[in-house]
Amino acid sequence: MDLVELPDPEPGDGEVVVEVARAGINFADTHATRNDYLAEQSLPMIPGGEISGRTPDGRRVAAILGGGGYATHVSVPEGWLVPVPDAVSDEQAASLLLQGLTAHALIYRCARLEQGETVVVQAAAGGTGTLAVQLAKRAGARVIALASSEPKRELASRLGADATVDSRAEDLKAAILEANGGEQVDAVLEMSGGETFEACLRTLAPFGRLVVFGNASREQNAVPTGHLMRHSRAVIGFWLMHLVPHREVVAEMIGDLLAAVASGELEVVVSDVYPLSEARRAHEELAGRRTLGKLLLDPSS
Repeated sequence: MDLVELPDPEPGDGEVVVEVARAGINFADTHATRNDYLAEQSLPMIPGGEISGRTPDGRRVAAILGGGGYATHVSVPEGWLVPVPDAVSDEQAASLLLQGLTAHALIYRCARLEQGETVVVQAAAGGTGTLAVQLAKRAGARVIALASSEPKRELASRLGADATVDSRAEDLKAAILEANGGEQVDAVLEMSGGETFEACLRTLAPFGRLVVFGNASREQNAVPTGHLMRHSRAVIGFWLMHLVPHREVVAEMIGDLLAAVASGELEVVVSDVYPLSEARRAHEELAGRRTLGKLLLDPSS
């Protein structure tokens, strides 16, 4: 990625040019810049799917984008703008859209967690994971957090995880079952792929759900239908882009998240804010799993 000067965008019909205060960085962005994600990419490309900022008339807003967020200004359809409450900062707002919606959808729409169930949250110290841990607790679930270092596991515990497991354990399946008192679990939020996928699948109890929302290892998995029937297990895929067109549903979910942050019920963990010129380094840190919580870009620096 190179930092370049471009003309300010011209708004089309029904669009507003937003001055970007913060742009969110997501793991999917690292896939997009390598062109190995779900949607085909082409050059030239400006990454970035979420921003917070201000409109020319002074309104504080946030928005999900199809791309272009790593910039000082971006043109956004008026209907996509989300008003940001005074009690929510620019950093919190830019952190809540893609990863907040993902965590919310994983807990309530895909895993459909019920009171008293147990859920395993992978990458529990990441942007999505930190929110998923808290939302799962709010849903009344027991949370087992997976993370690769002690500081990350400590963060997950502080946010409410009932137990933590080293995600790099030699026998991950056994470690998860031990953390759950020897019992199988009801749901797994899976974003790793490869061997981690296989281990987590085999921790599921009958009627357990493994929800796939990422593939950090870039290793594909195949599941025999006989295995699913024999154990009454489900594998569910989730891509946020299929939710985004449902504007009323998304607005309700975002409203719930913003209200929870404004009231202090939900904590947004921001790890680092990078200058726009250091977007490449931010991607390297994120892909190397050397970060906690959410990463953001500040286009003004």
